[in-house]
Amino acid sequence: MAREPIQFFNRYTKQIETEDIYGETWMRLVYENPVGRLLLWALVKRKFFSWYYGRRMSRRWSGSKIFPFVVKYNLDADEFAKSIYEMRTFNEFFSRALKREARPIAAGGRVAVFPADGRHLAFPDVDAADGFYVKGAKFTLAGLLGEGALPEAGQRLARRFAGGAMLISRLCPVDYHRFHFPCAGTPGEARLLNGSLYSVSPVALRRNIGYLVQNKRMLTLLEAPEFGTVAMLEIGATNVGSIMQLYVEGRAVAKGAEKGLFKFGGSCVITLFERGRINFDADLVAQSRECRETYARMGDRLGGAA
Repeated sequence: MAREPIQFFNRYTKQIETEDIYGETWMRLVYENPVGRLLLWALVKRKFFSWYYGRRMSRRWSGSKIFPFVVKYNLDADEFAKSIYEMRTFNEFFSRALKREARPIAAGGRVAVFPADGRHLAFPDVDAADGFYVKGAKFTLAGLLGEGALPEAGQRLARRFAGGAMLISRLCPVDYHRFHFPCAGTPGEARLLNGSLYSVSPVALRRNIGYLVQNKRMLTLLEAPEFGTVAMLEIGATNVGSIMQLYVEGRAVAKGAEKGLFKFGGSCVITLFERGRINFDADLVAQSRECRETYARMGDRLGGAA
């Protein structure tokens, strides 16, 4: 599998495209090379490594990286709420807000939307899925929902979402890095589940899908009138400085309302729906059966209430 390209389906161009992986040489060294895997174990997965790198991206000199990054990855600066010339650090750019009109929210009370920009996998029945990033590679809901940190709570939630639908939304460093609510409802407390900080790139996940349940993550339950209880998990990864929650616990939110943001690094959001509460859109499901992600933006239609 070494050097296998990362391909995804672009919902807007209707084409299968190859991802331009940020830091690809370093990424493949660490996850595909025996010497690199020693470095991964000794340093890269450690919180100190990501803390140190994230701190560097918050220094004033890091602002000089913004313009070259925008040009290299052909980002649309007209979407940004603030000019890149007003941003003082790379982390400020990375966790940038967008203009409201840049991400219109799909209408309809019974329509759910993508919670983040990124590359998405959707499974109508998580228990029946053949695998996530590769056939046969899966993790347990109990592990994802905190079995290790909160054994009783993790197992109880796993039973609640058994046979439910799951969306994995992977954010690359080039993506907009704020995450939003997929439907209207009332959110509860965001609970921290501590862990390591492995990469969430398919380069890493094709080799060990367990990284998603081993990484640091935050879990929030959203009580949604049209969709029942929805679980949202924001998952940290290598070089993610922090996961910041910006919503108010217990205060009702509209569909598409901002929930929080990631500091520097690739990241992931997982959204779980209870059994029989959502029908994902057909194009998304078809690509996911092939273990192929679909690129879509926050606010676009994800599916409808069942």
